[in-house]
Amino acid sequence: MTVRLSGDQWARALHDFERTAFRFECQGTYHEPYEQQALRQHLAGDEPDLTYLRTWLDDVRRGTDAGRRYSRVRVVTDPITDYLRFELAVTPHNEAAGEDVRVLSAARAAELGPLPGTDFWLFDDRLVTVMHFDEREGFQYADAVTTPDQVTQFLEIRERVWDAAVPFREFVMT
Repeated sequence: MTVRLSGDQWARALHDFERTAFRFECQGTYHEPYEQQALRQHLAGDEPDLTYLRTWLDDVRRGTDAGRRYSRVRVVTDPITDYLRFELAVTPHNEAAGEDVRVLSAARAAELGPLPGTDFWLFDDRLVTVMHFDEREGFQYADAVTTPDQVTQFLEIRERVWDAAVPFREFVMT
């Protein structure tokens, strides 16, 4: 049975893990309503208002101060989309809050064998949340995966993409 997480259940998954939270991001564009103003500002060459991101950054700071680890691998398209340019411009804020962010080119990702076509979070190496998005409304819900065999598959994916990705700072220097 699949447990669908949204609303408060989703918020608890993001905040109640004990040790590690890993995110795999593989979409070229996200359609999150709360990001649209900042995205437009960025595309216009203005400094984006990142108010929408503050709660997340504060949570990451508190979590890392408490010894929890946040990491993510972001797959980037070639050519890179405007949205991913925006995400990469915002990434220094994530890193300053304590996230360990790596970047993986889509070409390199394709060399790694089959990878999921949607994003997921992996919490404490025992809970996977496979994310589902709407093209107009952004994130809708996540399906919780806790079956040990399935979780093991996601652990293996995390190791493959993590090892193949480059640290964000290295990526922006090239």
